[in-house]
Amino acid sequence: MIKIILADDHALVRQGVRMMLETDKKEFEVIGEVSNGQELLELAKKKPADVYIVDISMPVLNGVEAVSKLLRQDHNAKVLILSMYDDRVSVEKALKAGAKGFVVKVSRAEEFLEAVREVAAGRFYFGGKISKFLVQGFLGKRAPKKDGTHLTNKEKEVLQLIAEGYSSKQIAKHFTLSLNTIHVHRNNIMRKLGIHKQAELVRYALKEGIAQL
Repeated sequence: MIKIILADDHALVRQGVRMMLETDKKEFEVIGEVSNGQELLELAKKKPADVYIVDISMPVLNGVEAVSKLLRQDHNAKVLILSMYDDRVSVEKALKAGAKGFVVKVSRAEEFLEAVREVAAGRFYFGGKISKFLVQGFLGKRAPKKDGTHLTNKEKEVLQLIAEGYSSKQIAKHFTLSLNTIHVHRNNIMRKLGIHKQAELVRYALKEGIAQL
């Protein structure tokens, strides 16, 4: 019997997932449901599950942050992400947080149940499209993309202030650096990200969680 906790802020989604799982009550048992990441962490302490099925977009504490904290709380926790989104950034964030599987909500029931079984067994599981670009990435054939993982910590700090509306002069004063140094940082950020407009920098920083407005 695979014991499962569902984490999704939409009650109808949780109900649908529960119904799929309960088609075989001898194999799956839903032992709890929560609507945000913080509730997931609290329930996991009281009632650990074999598999945690987690949505990415949740209030209070999103799925990626919740998974990361859950794995620090329980190193053996097995997480399957069930999301509306299957873009590369979402998948990579989930993997870095420690998820073992990733399927989209439009997947067939058979694929979803197979994903639960694989993750419960300690193996990885990814849907077709997701597997394809993960393999491409492994082979070094990834399409060019804006990637902030190679920004230095100082560049990320500068980018945060840029996105929050600070001028170069204000940023220089904040870090006690010369205006020229800030211009160098800004140019390096734009070059590394392949971004050449202020508005695009702001959108990138917000999307990646580097800045919040």
